[in-house]
Amino acid sequence: MLEMYRARRQEESGFTLVELLVVMLILGILAAIAIPAFFSQRDKGYDSDAKANVRTVQTAYETYAVDNNGSYNTSAIADLAAIEGSINDFSADMTITGGADTYTIVGDSDSGNAFTLTRNANGSLDYTCTATGDGGCPSTGNWG
Repeated sequence: MLEMYRARRQEESGFTLVELLVVMLILGILAAIAIPAFFSQRDKGYDSDAKANVRTVQTAYETYAVDNNGSYNTSAIADLAAIEGSINDFSADMTITGGADTYTIVGDSDSGNAFTLTRNANGSLDYTCTATGDGGCPSTGNWG
């Protein structure tokens, strides 16, 4: 009888309920750590895309000024898209305003941040963002 018990016991293999619960707990803890980190990286990617779009419009604006005697006086995306065709791909996320010697470009990110580049009359550039310390917007609020 003792040998039948030993034989039967050797045939049974698998995990106990406690072992399965411990593994599930460990997986839950890892998921709780990994998921917020993933979303943070995704937001940084969206913000990088918005920054690149703002810089593309900036380059088009500078080219526009060269072709128009130094004037930045346009608020039409079509004027800038004629210089850089890729602007049409993301123009829905952009707001531009131009003056004689200034312009402001605002690029909206899919993460909710807005990245602003402002050219002042003296030629200096200001780079600001709305959600400081979040995603691709540094805690200083200056992304340039």
